[in-house]
Amino acid sequence: MSDAGTEATPATAHEPPHEPPHEPPREASVDVIQRELTAFARRARAAAARVHPEIPLVSYTLLSHIAERSGCRATDLAAHYLLDKSTVSRQLGGLEKLGLVERRPAPEDHRVQVLHPTEAGLTVLATAQANRLAAYQERLKDWSGEDLARFADYLLRYNAEGPAGLPDPR
Repeated sequence: MSDAGTEATPATAHEPPHEPPHEPPREASVDVIQRELTAFARRARAAAARVHPEIPLVSYTLLSHIAERSGCRATDLAAHYLLDKSTVSRQLGGLEKLGLVERRPAPEDHRVQVLHPTEAGLTVLATAQANRLAAYQERLKDWSGEDLARFADYLLRYNAEGPAGLPDPR
């Protein structure tokens, strides 16, 4: 007798037939990701406001960039973050007024002004970094090392594959 017309049965009577794992619809996952990244960004803005109430997140980002590069020009900031020069100028004016940034002539061309963080600016950044690190440590304290590594890998992958035309957030 031929088996051609019969269906295969599981190896044992108690084993269910093999089914592919259920995968949620991509649209639903992307919707959750968008919503959660928006919440993350709002939390970041609120945290930045707590670091120094007079420094908006954009100004804090510019100050951080200036410190990381050990100085840069305002036009470099505008180009890097795809911001209008007037926006950068306004934000830098606020940072200068607070004594967090200063302008110095460029060594190679004294007509060019290079922005540098002041000691007060470096103190604000160090305090902010310590506060952010403590907040992340607290928020992630119950996560396993494996979960943290996976999350870090996903964030690196996400930021590395950012859409063209958007500035690198770092």
